[in-house]
Amino acid sequence: MSLESLKERLEAKTGCKLEIVENPSVSAQHSLLVQAKDAVAVATLLRDDEGYNYCSNVTGVDRPAREVSEKVKVMKLVEGVETEVEETQKRMTAAYLEVVYHLFSMTKHKYMVVLRMRTLDREARVHLPSLTPVWRSAEFQEREVYDLYGVLFNGHPDLRRILMWDEFEDFPMRRDYVEPDDYEYEPTAHDAVLRKTNAHWAEAGEGEVGQ
Repeated sequence: MSLESLKERLEAKTGCKLEIVENPSVSAQHSLLVQAKDAVAVATLLRDDEGYNYCSNVTGVDRPAREVSEKVKVMKLVEGVETEVEETQKRMTAAYLEVVYHLFSMTKHKYMVVLRMRTLDREARVHLPSLTPVWRSAEFQEREVYDLYGVLFNGHPDLRRILMWDEFEDFPMRRDYVEPDDYEYEPTAHDAVLRKTNAHWAEAGEGEVGQ
């Protein structure tokens, strides 16, 4: 069974539109991109109709906006004649957070399916539906994505930090994360961390760590 045929069946049953995201690496593990509003329905079909009853892994990806160059064809006057020419144009990509689910069947011998969801941006509109009601194994891993990337999972049964402490205000796996230079949370600072910590407290007039 191809990913294309799976996509067509899911679209026919749900009326939604899926997109195949190609993986250019040697593994060629292509994936299905689903819109947030359709995610629970598609996930339920994958579990109940297609036999993908085990979610082995959930991970996050931060996609900040970036400048890309594209070759486009435009019409221009060349020596007085309107001619189609190719030129390079630059544009900024959209910024968003992405959540990736790796799905297996424990009862049928099928290949792995990778399912993706994307937020509307990476600032305020970072809500996605939780797939924990579909795959119970997603609970802790969605909490980890929330903790490290800031994705808010609507419908999650217990959405709270799992690695960082409750008062922590940032998301350490985002590409623009700036780590603190005092390392108050590291009780045994050493080597480069210790030098950085001492420099911070020396500048603040507090002396060195351990004094």
